[in-house]
Amino acid sequence: SSNNPIISIDTKKVEKIGNLYRDGKVECVEPIKVYDHDFPSLASGKIIPYTIFDIKNNEAFVYIGTTCDTSEFACDAIKIWWNTLGINRYPDASSVLCLADGGGSNSCHSDLFKSDLHFLAKEISLDVRMAHYPPGASKWNPIEHLVFPHIARALSGVILKSINLAQELINKTSTTTGLKVFSRISKKIYEKGRSIVDDFNMEARIIYDDTLGDWNYMVFYND
Repeated sequence: SSNNPIISIDTKKVEKIGNLYRDGKVECVEPIKVYDHDFPSLASGKIIPYTIFDIKNNEAFVYIGTTCDTSEFACDAIKIWWNTLGINRYPDASSVLCLADGGGSNSCHSDLFKSDLHFLAKEISLDVRMAHYPPGASKWNPIEHLVFPHIARALSGVILKSINLAQELINKTSTTTGLKVFSRISKKIYEKGRSIVDDFNMEARIIYDDTLGDWNYMVFYND
């Protein structure tokens, strides 16, 4: 339905924050002195840019994390995108279709991700339909060629001395075809090693497609 959003989701490359060397060129009035290596021990932090690309509106939302790339982090990014942008773009939506890779924080093999998806669906009152790309096919995920190269260009060559600077550059990302990029810095601490809620019934709340059900399934918000 045209009332329902189609979003492409994925985590862009993690970037280190600090006075560290970065590939690319940038105009400046004098040389910039930086460390010639980018060892994690030299960094003051990092950003994890989980990105939601609204295909119909050519808009991207970047949830900038600073701790861990987890399923909870991924689902929070979708929730915040919906509450700040999506609900205004699609006021009559009944579901959202998510195009995603098969691994990472939104892995098709992760029961924890599916559990988090269910709670996401309940919070935003939308059915969430997942369509994962099989191994080796992530290049077909629209976000990979319609958003990530342009964010990379915006960040290229700039010494990321602060998270706020990184956000400022991400927000300036644009293309001649009208891509707009919005972002928010997460203040939440995400931890690895979480487990599924004991009473979560996977079979009752998720319906897998008859064809390639491991990669295609619907998570219903109404139990």
